[in-house]
Amino acid sequence: MQNTVIKLDPAALERPPMLTIRAARPGDLQQILDMIALHAECHGDTAKVSAADLDRDLFGTHPWITALVAEAGGRLIGYALLVPMYRALEGLRGMELHQIFVRKDHRGHGIGRHLVSRAREHARIAGCGYLSVSAATGNFGAHRFYEQMNFRAGPVTGMRYVQSLG
Repeated sequence: MQNTVIKLDPAALERPPMLTIRAARPGDLQQILDMIALHAECHGDTAKVSAADLDRDLFGTHPWITALVAEAGGRLIGYALLVPMYRALEGLRGMELHQIFVRKDHRGHGIGRHLVSRAREHARIAGCGYLSVSAATGNFGAHRFYEQMNFRAGPVTGMRYVQSLG
C-alpha cells in the first residue's frame, strides 16, 4: 500500500500543513494505543487492549486487522481500523470500518474524510464489494459524517449473540 500525501491549506493554525495517510508500522503501536484510549474515553469507556494484543493483531503471523494512520509532523493524529467481512449467501467480500478516530485538536479539517477515502481504496484493492461502518444510535455527528461520505443507513435486523470462548 502506498502512502498518500495531502497538502492542506495552511489557513487554519491548527491544521497541519502536510498530512500522510499510510499503513501502520510496528513503531506506531504506542501512538495508536494512546488514540484507542482517547477514542474509548469519548464514549465513556476504557480501552483494555495491550501493546502485545495490538502487535499480534496488526503485525503477527496471521494479521487480523489493518490500521491506516494519519501522520503530520512526525506525529500520528488519527487512525482507521479495518476488519474483513464476508456475505456467504452472495459470495461477497466486504470490509468493516471498525473504528475511526482523529485527535480533538485536528478535527474539522477533513482528516477523517481522508482516512475513509483510504479505507475505501484499501477495501477495493482487497477485492471487497462494500465498506461497512456502524455508529451508536445517539451519535448524530457520526451519522451525519458517514452520510456525507456516501454511506447509507440500513436497518439492523435481529439480535447479535456473543459467546465467550475464554
